Amino acid sequence: MEKRWKVLSAEQEKVNSLQKELKINEVICKILVQRGFDTFEKAKEFFRPQLTMLHNPWLMKDMEKAVKRILKAIKDEEKILIYGDYDVDGTTAVATMYQFINSFYHNIEFYIPHRYREGYGVSKEGIDYAKKNGFTLIISLDCGIKSIDLIAYAKTLNIDFIICDHHLPDTQLPAAVAILNPKQPGCGYPYKELCGCGVGFKLMTALAEELGLPDESYLCYLDLLATAIAADIVPMTGENRVMAYYGLQRVNNNPCHGIKALMQLAGVQKEMFITNLVFIIAPRVNAAGRMDDAKKAVQLFIEKDCDKALEFAELLHIDNTDRRTADSAITEEALALIEENELTDIRMTTVLYQEHWHKGVVGIVASRLIETYYRPTIVLTRSGEVAAGSARSVAGFNLYEAIHACKEHLLGYGGHFAAAGMTLLPEKVEAFTNMFEEVVRNTIQPESLTPVLVIDTEVSFNDLTHSFYRIIHQMEPYGPENMRPVFVVRNVMDSGNSKLIKDQHVKFCLRQNNNSFKGIGFNMAEKFPLVESKKPLDVVFTLEENEWNGQKMLQLKVQDVRLSQD
Repeated sequence: MEKRWKVLSAEQEKVNSLQKELKINEVICKILVQRGFDTFEKAKEFFRPQLTMLHNPWLMKDMEKAVKRILKAIKDEEKILIYGDYDVDGTTAVATMYQFINSFYHNIEFYIPHRYREGYGVSKEGIDYAKKNGFTLIISLDCGIKSIDLIAYAKTLNIDFIICDHHLPDTQLPAAVAILNPKQPGCGYPYKELCGCGVGFKLMTALAEELGLPDESYLCYLDLLATAIAADIVPMTGENRVMAYYGLQRVNNNPCHGIKALMQLAGVQKEMFITNLVFIIAPRVNAAGRMDDAKKAVQLFIEKDCDKALEFAELLHIDNTDRRTADSAITEEALALIEENELTDIRMTTVLYQEHWHKGVVGIVASRLIETYYRPTIVLTRSGEVAAGSARSVAGFNLYEAIHACKEHLLGYGGHFAAAGMTLLPEKVEAFTNMFEEVVRNTIQPESLTPVLVIDTEVSFNDLTHSFYRIIHQMEPYGPENMRPVFVVRNVMDSGNSKLIKDQHVKFCLRQNNNSFKGIGFNMAEKFPLVESKKPLDVVFTLEENEWNGQKMLQLKVQDVRLSQD
């Protein structure tokens, strides 16, 4: 698939000024300026994150109310229920809050709704469970901000709610005792991009301060918080980056038994980074909710016995294997359906419906299809009497608005700019498919159907030294708004040793003047004729360090290649 290359720019004056202060390669200064670190002080804070940079939790609206209500519950010996969503953010948030409060108060349990029986967020079943078992206070994490009717229902049963959420609130807010959400109107908390576990972390910080507990009483959960930050794809800026930085140190030096067990089963032997949390830990945790019951993810994270933790980890590992099998089989089937469809070449959307597909993986499959057919995609399956599914968008296109425009065919829908879910009657699938195609065709910009490859800056092979790499490496942890730097090098030649590996991947051997570099381009076999053409090439890549026989070598991880312009 051809990509549009977008090379970012930076104000040269600021770049020059920063280089004068930092005395490092101009290329790195350019990236820092692009990311807003355009002074010595800002750059120092970026490269040397400190826990003292975290904001005062009491700045969050309703924090005093939340702490006061929890202390009252403890004083009156009320039963407290910690309630959270079934994804990584929700299960880590529940595990941290449950363990933290349980360390000084034992009349407490946790509850994770079942994805298929109860659906997302606060459920009536969950509230009824609380009533039946005598709970009078529910602390909801990573959900609750939109549960107006359900929280009103809980109130009629004399159950109070403290909501810790990070999703964008509607105009009307639930009648909770306290709402902790930096995005709510009137909240002066300086950092707005916390995940659900992050909001819970701020509540624990305030409680620890009020109760005179040591900092370690909540800092010990930074490994779980870093996992939530990684998995929830929140911006890797401000507090998130500080917490992820120190959370990764915990993951690598002293993780909880649950994370340690997952790493062991995945065969991890090297240092863990954010990408490892995203691709190794998160899928196994999410698989519990996708394939079965996410309760065992919390049980894994709170387990104090390493052998038992390994047993729970094995259950998640099996769920993940099942998820991968289902994901792979459905993706293959879905691609075949698209290829067989004679309208594929003229359509601007993909909507597929098969009754037997597993509901837990349709969102993943939609993302996979976009890798091949870059257009707004919806994958539907049968769920009881209705068709239900997930939608994924392409960069820059508001998927939620497009689905909203087709609401006459839907029973229910929800989501945001890039992803959504919906339910509809099976007999409405065809009408919805046609209307969705029409809406997208009339609203999408043609260039949105070509993926964009964002490139930080141009470099020459001269720039790529070990000291250059060491500074780039210190920009970790990477994530949204602080992605791994992407470079373009122009007018390089194949040295004659580039080759195809397994008919899929390209091993690059490139030279520019007197400098040579090796690189790997995964699944780039279709680009190999460009390399063989012996013409000058422009190559887009990220920089990696490869260790072989105790020797460290820099190599390019190639993302795209094209012929150089004259």
